[in-house]
Amino acid sequence: MIHSMSPADLRRRLDEGTPRPLLLDVREEWEYRQCHIEGSVHIPMARIPGLMATLDPARETVLICHHGVRSQRVALYLESHGFLRLVTLDGGVDAWALMVDPAMPRY
Repeated sequence: MIHSMSPADLRRRLDEGTPRPLLLDVREEWEYRQCHIEGSVHIPMARIPGLMATLDPARETVLICHHGVRSQRVALYLESHGFLRLVTLDGGVDAWALMVDPAMPRY
C-alpha cells in the first residue's frame, strides 16, 4: 500500500534521526537542478525501469516530484515490482518550498 506524507511530517521525520528513508526525486534533470531537497537521490521517472535494480525494495522510499502526480505514478510502478515501503510527498517539492523551506526556489 502506498502512503503519503505532508512536507511538515517529512521534515519532522528527517529531524528525528531515525533510520532515514530514501528520498527519491523523479523529476527531470533541469527541475532537479532548479531545486531539490537536500540528501535526495535523483532518478528521472523515465529512467526508473532501467535503474530499479539499484534501489532497495525493503527500504522505505519517499517519492518526490513537482506536485505529486509523477511520484504517485512511479510509486504504483515500483509497488507492482515488489516495493512495499513507498510514500509520496503530498504536494511535491513545491509544497516543501511553501511549507518547510521558503528559501527554496520555486518554478
